[in-house]
Amino acid sequence: MRTPPQDLELWAGIEATINRVGDTYLDQDQWSGHRNRVEADLEQIAATGIRTVRTAVLWEHHVEAGNWNTADRALAAMQRLYLQPIVGLVHHGSGPRSTDLLDPHFPDKLAAYALEVAQRYPWVTDYTPVNEPHTTARFSCLYGLWYPHHHSVPSYLCALLHEVKATVLAMRAIRTVQPEARLIYTEDGGSIYSTPERDSFRQLRDDRRWLGTDLLCGIVTPAHPLFEDLIANGISAEDILWFADNPCPPAVLGLNYYLTSDRLLDHRVNMYPAHFRGGETGHDPLVDIESFRVRTEPFPGVEPILLEAWQRYGLPVAITEVHLGDAPENQIRWLNDIWSAAQSARAAGADVRAVTVWAVLGSWNWSNLVTRDAGHYEPGLFDIRSGTAVATPLAAFAGQLATGQTPHDPALAEPGWWTLPNRITFAESLTPSV
Repeated sequence: MRTPPQDLELWAGIEATINRVGDTYLDQDQWSGHRNRVEADLEQIAATGIRTVRTAVLWEHHVEAGNWNTADRALAAMQRLYLQPIVGLVHHGSGPRSTDLLDPHFPDKLAAYALEVAQRYPWVTDYTPVNEPHTTARFSCLYGLWYPHHHSVPSYLCALLHEVKATVLAMRAIRTVQPEARLIYTEDGGSIYSTPERDSFRQLRDDRRWLGTDLLCGIVTPAHPLFEDLIANGISAEDILWFADNPCPPAVLGLNYYLTSDRLLDHRVNMYPAHFRGGETGHDPLVDIESFRVRTEPFPGVEPILLEAWQRYGLPVAITEVHLGDAPENQIRWLNDIWSAAQSARAAGADVRAVTVWAVLGSWNWSNLVTRDAGHYEPGLFDIRSGTAVATPLAAFAGQLATGQTPHDPALAEPGWWTLPNRITFAESLTPSV
C-alpha cells in the first residue's frame, strides 16, 4: 500500500455554531466573547504550533451585524500569524431570516453570499460552505430541534439536498474569484449498529449518512440504493440527477467524530428509559443510543470509519472535529486515541491528512444540543470563562502533536474509560449486534 503524501497534521477548530430555535439565534461566539478577543485568541492558537484553523465568516452573523468588522480582524490576524483558514459560511444554521433550509432559493442565496466573501478575501483557498449538512438536516427537519422545526422525512431529505446544492453553487461562485479554492466537506462520521431485528432500518440510516457525499461526487443515479426512496419522499428525479450533472467532489472529506457518534439501534424499547426511544413513521419502534453504552465488543474508535470513507471514495480524508467534554486527562486520552487511529489508518494505506482538535475555545450548551442557553460550558485547548483564553493541559499535549513530537503525558499511563467494561450502562441488553 502506498504511503500518504504528507505527514499527519493537527488542525484546530473554533466552535462557531449559529443555530436558530424559534425566533432566537443561539451564537457560540457571543457566549464565548471570541469576537472581542479575536486577535488574542488566534495568537494563543498559533503559539501551540498549529497552522491550520477551521474558522467561520457566518452568513447569519454578517447579515445581523451588517458589517465585516469581525471577519476582517480575524482573517487579517490569521494572515499575520501564518495560519491557514478553512472558512465556514453556515454552521448548523438555516441562514438569515430571509431564508431557511426548505427555501428552494436557499442554494442561490448562499452562493451569492459566498461570492461576497471570496471577493473580500480572495487569498482564502479552503472553504466549508455548510458544516455537517446531514446532521443539520436531521436536527432541523427530522427531529425538529432547530429551525424550521419540521418532523418529517420529506423535509429532512429536501433540506439535505438544498444544503448540498448550496455547497456546489457556493464553490462554483468562489472559484470565479479564486480558481484554486478547495472544498473541505465535513459530516458526522459515526458508525451505526443494530440488533438483527432492526437491520433493515440500520441499512437505510447507513446509506443516508453517506448521501451528502454521494451527491457531491455525482454518484446518485437510478442505480443508487436511495434513489427510489428520494423519489418516494417527494424529491424529483430532475433535482436528484442535477448532482450527477454537476459533481463537486471535496478536496478533503472531513469526518467529525465524537464518543456519541457511533449509534446502536435496538428493538427492545422496554429495556431503556423512554427518552432513548426513536424511529420514524412507517418503521418499527426502536431505541437509538450511543453504542459504547451497550455493545460488549471492544470500542472500535474512528479507524474503521476512516478506512471505510477512503475505500468508498478514494478521496483524502481528515478528522475535522475531535472533542470530549470531560476532565483534562480524559480529553488528552481521547485526542491521543484519535491521533493513533489516524496514524494506523495511514499505515493501512488511507490518505488521512489531519486530525482537528475541536472547540479550542470550548463550546456552550451542546449538552442540550444547543436548544437553549443553559450556561453549560466545556473547555477545549483553552478555558475562556475568566474572559481570556487560559491554556488547559490539553493545549500542551496538542502542541506536541502539532510540532511533531512523540506525544507524552502522565494521563496516557491509563486507558480511556470508554475502552473499559464499566462503560456499559444497559447490561441487560447485551446481545450480539450487527
